[in-house]
Amino acid sequence: MTLRGRKKGEAVPQGVVVRLPIYFRYLTELESAGVERIASAQLGEALDFTAAQIRSDLSYFGSFGQQGYGYNVSELLQQVKQILGLQRVYSMVLVGAGNLGKAIGSYEGFRKQGFDLKAIFDIDPHLIGNHHAGCVIRSLDELPEYLKENQTDIGIIATPKEAGQSVCDIFTAGGVPSIWNYSPTNLTVPDEVIVEDMHLTDSLLRLAFRLNERGFGGSSV
Repeated sequence: MTLRGRKKGEAVPQGVVVRLPIYFRYLTELESAGVERIASAQLGEALDFTAAQIRSDLSYFGSFGQQGYGYNVSELLQQVKQILGLQRVYSMVLVGAGNLGKAIGSYEGFRKQGFDLKAIFDIDPHLIGNHHAGCVIRSLDELPEYLKENQTDIGIIATPKEAGQSVCDIFTAGGVPSIWNYSPTNLTVPDEVIVEDMHLTDSLLRLAFRLNERGFGGSSV
């Protein structure tokens, strides 16, 4: 795959990064349905993007499709998988075995895409020693030693706000290069560590804003 329109080391715009998983998900659906090819206009209509936007997004990574033919669905899906790094397996460690953490750990779709949950940690003595998602829930005190002995690509934080930063510090001290943060706090990390925040309340607040903007729902307080 030859890079075009992007110099080596040049950052891909965040908007493009946000849309890549959308392309991946829809192309996966098309391939499963037996669709062999699709035009950028059709792809744009299905995803509510413009055809020009799709072509521009993909141009950051190479030359795809043929004039008058469109995109071969299976070939484009494989290219998007490669762009997203889904040709390898990522090891994950989860801290927080409450309701949210258990829901994250139970989702089989992660493993199918190459995200392998290797260990779960918590501070609750009632949870430690129990099994969940194929893992024994361990004491958080064991996490530093675990990280010394096991390569970990992604650290997942599903703890209350007050514990988020301290867990993050353990991950970064242990050399974990990326954090998937479900804790409702803004983490401070070294420049080289990647953080993806998943603040669930923020999404709900955006939904409330849109409802309020249209005059729907709720009762006065």
